[in-house]
Amino acid sequence: MRRLLGLDVGERRIGVALADADGRAVPLTTIRRTGEPARDAAAIVALEREHDVDEIVVGLPIDMSGGEGSQATLTRAWVESIRPALGSAVRYRDERLSSHLAEERVGPMKRGRSGGPPTRDQRDAWRARVDREAAAIILQDELDARAAQAPPDRQTEASS
Repeated sequence: MRRLLGLDVGERRIGVALADADGRAVPLTTIRRTGEPARDAAAIVALEREHDVDEIVVGLPIDMSGGEGSQATLTRAWVESIRPALGSAVRYRDERLSSHLAEERVGPMKRGRSGGPPTRDQRDAWRARVDREAAAIILQDELDARAAQAPPDRQTEASS
């Protein structure tokens, strides 16, 4: 089976998910963006090697209207800036509503002491968890689409 890595690329963090042997996407880690694409690339290359990745699926933030806005342009530019360092093929996947679904899966952010507002550390940890979950949602969408396109004999193998 090909190993796939899913990425949810944000301005501050990159959520990462990995496809397991059963064809399910599982949240893996969150990478803090540095502002230097070479450092971001190095972190992703390390994950590629550690998990023997063949392909990377990057969430592309498509507008609700179906068009590509400024965030999609930034995502594509970031991918192109790191692509030379990557050892895997890169594919894009529509990520509309993935962060919203991830927030629903993760649940509400924990409150601070005595029910007050959350601390900065609590907010950061919650956002990182949401980013990992969003990457898993993006990757699972890709896995499900591939399974639906597989020939009937391969679908039977995948479900056994």
